[in-house]
Amino acid sequence: MMNLLWLQSGGCGGCTMSMMCAEAPDLLATLDGAGIDLLWHPTLSEATGAEVVDLLQAIVERRQGLDILCVEGSLLLGPNGSGRFHMMAGTGRPMIDWVRDLAARARHVVAVGTCAAFGGITAAGVNPADACGLQYDGRQKGGLLGPGFRAGAGLPVINVAGCPTHPNWVTETLMLLAGGDMAAGDLDLYQRPRFYADHLVHHGCPRNEYYEYKASAHKPSDLGCMMEHMGCLGTQAHADCNTRLWNGEGSCTRGGYACINCTAPEFEEPGHMFLETPKLAGIPIGLPTDMPKAWFVALSSLAKAATPDRVRRNAATDRIVVPPTVHEKRKR
Repeated sequence: MMNLLWLQSGGCGGCTMSMMCAEAPDLLATLDGAGIDLLWHPTLSEATGAEVVDLLQAIVERRQGLDILCVEGSLLLGPNGSGRFHMMAGTGRPMIDWVRDLAARARHVVAVGTCAAFGGITAAGVNPADACGLQYDGRQKGGLLGPGFRAGAGLPVINVAGCPTHPNWVTETLMLLAGGDMAAGDLDLYQRPRFYADHLVHHGCPRNEYYEYKASAHKPSDLGCMMEHMGCLGTQAHADCNTRLWNGEGSCTRGGYACINCTAPEFEEPGHMFLETPKLAGIPIGLPTDMPKAWFVALSSLAKAATPDRVRRNAATDRIVVPPTVHEKRKR
């Protein structure tokens, strides 16, 4: 049996809200089935106040073992590195000091969400709270724990990035850790679990026929591909959102909203409006992953020239106005 401690730092709590949507079985049944004992979670546990402080102190003093430390929300270093923008209630200590001490005792450390992984939304703009992730500050390694940090079992911080995370990304990571089935090679360049980060949001997107012909949406309600004009980054975003659906049936692109690549570091600062595609000479600056610019230009020209009338007309409407042709079988 492994135990799990969950702390919330500088964030909105959205990753906890998302995780509570885990189903078939539900979250607590999933943890129990994986052999994970929840020591404490600020939303799910009844314990509070001195009881929790005693638990944290027992872990720091090695009177209580800790297998998995999950941290949700960015770590607030300000002002001037003191961490006093986020004091842990009832302890008189900054949250960053507790996280440093507890991480040093844990066998595994998991950053839940892009805030805990890279700084995320909390670090956007001028970042007055000096927010960062556990082992990254944006794209730069470092963060609160430093680039050389390794948890007791030898792995770096595992970044279950997403804003919010898919509940199954969290539970699957925890189950793999509980089963001893996650190694350094199972993490990608940004230490995200490859079981979901080796996919692109583009995979399984129901707008792929429009993408193939570059039949584009021009406004939010249109059915067409949102890459060319609406800022969609699904062809570059590492996640399996359109093959591992949310709440059993949804995703951002299926709901008509462009993918903003929320699993990536610094997604919160795209340098342009989220729902606008930046272009140079009419060509999108952010091209699909692994596609050279010359190929994209050539293929786009050919695809647009070959676009069926059905696809072109449907792309600019909010419902199918031209259905696919029904071909009758030839009589023998």
